[in-house]
Amino acid sequence: MFQAEKYQGTKKDKYGLVTKQLSALLEGEPNKIANLSNASSLLNQFLDRINWVGFYLYEEESNQLVLGPFQGLPACVRIPLGRGVCGTSASERKTLVVEDVHSFPGHIACDAASQSEIVIPLVKHGELLGVLDIDSPEKARFDEEDQKYLEAFTEELLKHL
Repeated sequence: MFQAEKYQGTKKDKYGLVTKQLSALLEGEPNKIANLSNASSLLNQFLDRINWVGFYLYEEESNQLVLGPFQGLPACVRIPLGRGVCGTSASERKTLVVEDVHSFPGHIACDAASQSEIVIPLVKHGELLGVLDIDSPEKARFDEEDQKYLEAFTEELLKHL
């Protein structure tokens, strides 16, 4: 399996490789939970300087995000739409890159070690499925390149959900 720190290519090359690995890993598997589990594991192995990666899934009846497959410490189980970084990303259906989570209004602190975060909404055929959430113990860990390539990763993932 791919190890980011052992690969010497550009960031673009690294993300391209992990996205290809995702596609191969999920090919032919229809189970959403299995595919999200493998996607979170793959990102956990690929990304350096992170402390949590996983998915929150949208539950329409409660209008909340509910914890899904992840890698990292135990996390908040339910997040109302519009609250915190994940809930805001989901309600606005746009990627949020937060350099300092402590300066984000209404930030929900599940892990005190988290300093920065990127959240990408999962929207398929206009329907909100959930979000991909990645936390880092470093401030300003994620940049525009990470956003671009993680959005491409989630586009590939959505083909298998």
